[in-house]
Amino acid sequence: MGFNVALSGLGAAQKDLNTTSNNIANANTYGFKESRAEFGDVYSNSIFSNTKTTTGGGVQNSVVAQQFHEGSSIYTNNPMDLRISGTGFFAVSDQRLEPNNNSLTRNGAFHLDKDNYIVNSEDQFLLGYGVDQETDQVVSYEPQALKVPDQFGQPKATSQVEIGVNLPANGDPKDINQFNFEDQDTYNKSTSVTMYDSLGQPYKMTSYYVKDNTQPNRWATFYTVTDADGEKPLDIADGEATNVAGHTGALVDFNFDGTVAQVNGGNPMISEAFSAAGLSMNGADGSQTLNFNFDAPTQFAAPFEVRKFSENGATTGYLAKVDVDAKGSIVATYSNGENITLGRVGMVRVPNEQGLLSKGGTQWAVSQESGAAVWGEATFGAFGSVKSGTLEQSNIDMTQELVDLITAQRNFQANSRALEVDNSLQQTILQIR
Repeated sequence: MGFNVALSGLGAAQKDLNTTSNNIANANTYGFKESRAEFGDVYSNSIFSNTKTTTGGGVQNSVVAQQFHEGSSIYTNNPMDLRISGTGFFAVSDQRLEPNNNSLTRNGAFHLDKDNYIVNSEDQFLLGYGVDQETDQVVSYEPQALKVPDQFGQPKATSQVEIGVNLPANGDPKDINQFNFEDQDTYNKSTSVTMYDSLGQPYKMTSYYVKDNTQPNRWATFYTVTDADGEKPLDIADGEATNVAGHTGALVDFNFDGTVAQVNGGNPMISEAFSAAGLSMNGADGSQTLNFNFDAPTQFAAPFEVRKFSENGATTGYLAKVDVDAKGSIVATYSNGENITLGRVGMVRVPNEQGLLSKGGTQWAVSQESGAAVWGEATFGAFGSVKSGTLEQSNIDMTQELVDLITAQRNFQANSRALEVDNSLQQTILQIR
């Protein structure tokens, strides 16, 4: 009996040593969770035994339980490195088209593969959800592989131009009829913006402002577009301001308090067609026009200031950078200035983390003991937030592990000594004559 008790102690000490050694070996493994060997005593009796004098039968390994408390952070310069601050797991799949066959992990070291899908070091696909561009809400919690396209969208022709300016009340009055964009002395101020045609070709559109020398609260604004051949006037249809060359612009009238009274006589400010302006468009739509919208222009005794000068066109964009916010939204910035939310990183939790089945590679599988997976998104409900440019280190405490290693070694030595004593007693009995 003593042999069996000591032998069970040796097995338990060996299991403890193996568990502690595995923890120490994975001290630098991202997302690794430490394990703890838990033991129970072996005790049995029968109706013919005296429970008051029955000794235990040794020790048995009850479970090797993983501890899912958070590890510390390590900061990187890679925005695709992610960590979860709080509860939850990332979900990864071996097959892009089989997202329901997935594993859970806390290791957020991701990168883009050759097809621009977000993958980990095992080329498993990070799963997430589609997002509505208008509402920024998740469309469906059906998981899918997340992709970051290196190009974005078809070109979009500019149709609307938003303008917000302060025109200085003390500006030098000039003759509107003498306006000439090639002569700086015929206008007060100018500003420009890049606009696009239906093929995404860029043009420089310039707005010129002339203070009327006949009415102190009136300004005229003229427009030009620069193509490959140079700068050309772009007339305003039904414009009220005309220069000597016959090109039309719009009048902007102000009240005595500097607020706008009316623009272009209250009529819409729509430009002539680009083809009528003689632009070289290389096959683009020549019927394109611009609708100018002044956003509360002012005439205060302050310097000329452009508060807004924007347009709604875009050319084809190329991927410039990728960011991930605390909600797990993947926001891509493209060379055309577009910021697009491509999707949201999926988050998964289970009722009982201890019931997860370890698959190796710092990954786990849902089991009957863990309970069904609950899908959601970061910062909602019990889910934690996502930190970009940060990885979760293992939750190993090296000091504690070394103490546990010494303790396991002492236990092994003590049980070895008990086995040796049992052996000596057996030898003594066998030598009795």
